[in-house]
Amino acid sequence: MNVELISVGTEILLGNIVNTNAAYLSEKCALLGLSLYYETAVGDNEKRLEETLKTALSRSDVVILSGGLGPTQDDLTKETAARVMGKKLVEDKHSRERIEEYFKNSSMKKITENNWKQAMVPEGCIVVDNQNGTAPGIIMEENGKTVILLPGPPNELKPMFEHDIFPYLNKKRPEVIYSVMVKLCGVGESAVETQIKDLIDKQTNPTIATYAKTGEVHLRVTASAPDEKEAKRLIRPMVKELKNRFGNAIYTMDEQVTLEQAVIQMLRGRELTLTTAESITGGMLAARLTNVPGASEVFRQGFVTYCNRAKRKLLDVKKTTLKDYGAVSEKTAKEMAKNGAFITGSDVCISLTGIAGPGTEEDKPVGLVYMACSYHGKVTVREFHFKGERAKIRESAVVKALTMLRECILAED
Repeated sequence: MNVELISVGTEILLGNIVNTNAAYLSEKCALLGLSLYYETAVGDNEKRLEETLKTALSRSDVVILSGGLGPTQDDLTKETAARVMGKKLVEDKHSRERIEEYFKNSSMKKITENNWKQAMVPEGCIVVDNQNGTAPGIIMEENGKTVILLPGPPNELKPMFEHDIFPYLNKKRPEVIYSVMVKLCGVGESAVETQIKDLIDKQTNPTIATYAKTGEVHLRVTASAPDEKEAKRLIRPMVKELKNRFGNAIYTMDEQVTLEQAVIQMLRGRELTLTTAESITGGMLAARLTNVPGASEVFRQGFVTYCNRAKRKLLDVKKTTLKDYGAVSEKTAKEMAKNGAFITGSDVCISLTGIAGPGTEEDKPVGLVYMACSYHGKVTVREFHFKGERAKIRESAVVKALTMLRECILAED
């Protein structure tokens, strides 16, 4: 079954927003085993949108449009799609009631007249409730073709797709698609590919797809079968083999779990407390950790010691260490971690100090980062050399710190 994506909105063409919806929908279509050959962005222009949709329907079984379902005059997606599909618009009582309820429970008590436009739907369509906004999703089926309309805001589109559209599309397939995401850290993409090249070369069903992230590699194992039970049976040996090959480098097999969530879970499971001591990353590591619900159970304190004076005053880094070895050094990183753990009484403290650039410091290269992890008094120090511009170096350092923290705990276990 072929699927095509159309993203509607002049703001996309102007570069005012990044089209994350298309990336999300593309990934989900691949997961469903749908063939995606075309992806288009079109502005808020009725004529061009109509031409784009007609072209898409001439070559694809399913067309998914996102955006242009709002209450304003330039929101033309629903009206245009209904006309192309030969359907007139009628008021959906259920959608009108939901819009009333939405405004009743929001700070905007008054409903302007143009909001009722969103309660008008193509006759005979399937209406999909929007749990996070006022514009409902719409599914139209006609002559073997399907047109799906989704709201543009990602916080509305994604939940709607997950809850309603994904199951709908999955049922249209003759077979069930099931997948497992195996997430790794501490190993590079090229190394991962080398280790699984034999599996990729002979893959049929299930298949393996690799996705490189900053400091991580994700492996999606996907199988198709008449039912979910059989698909799971097909996947099981492949996942077992990946576990054998990568061991502790696998930090989760739950697609929704991030690296920082896995670290927090690890700390919580071992009843460990954590402190961070950051220089180069300026609190980015602490921010990622505290984004995780329940982080307060394990996260004790975060130090941001960007200058030498702060390192001395807050973390008791010796003046002679900073003078003789510099702020970016193995010795400084070690004292930051050791003293951070002692001062806060934490079981673990991870420290980072380095040079993000663009200028160099202390005659040391941009991208040089030292990290230290103090775990129950034992301190491990590592040196890293990251590539890229300033933001990339800092992001890479944060991911590597999470990985190192995890590795140090596993090593002691």
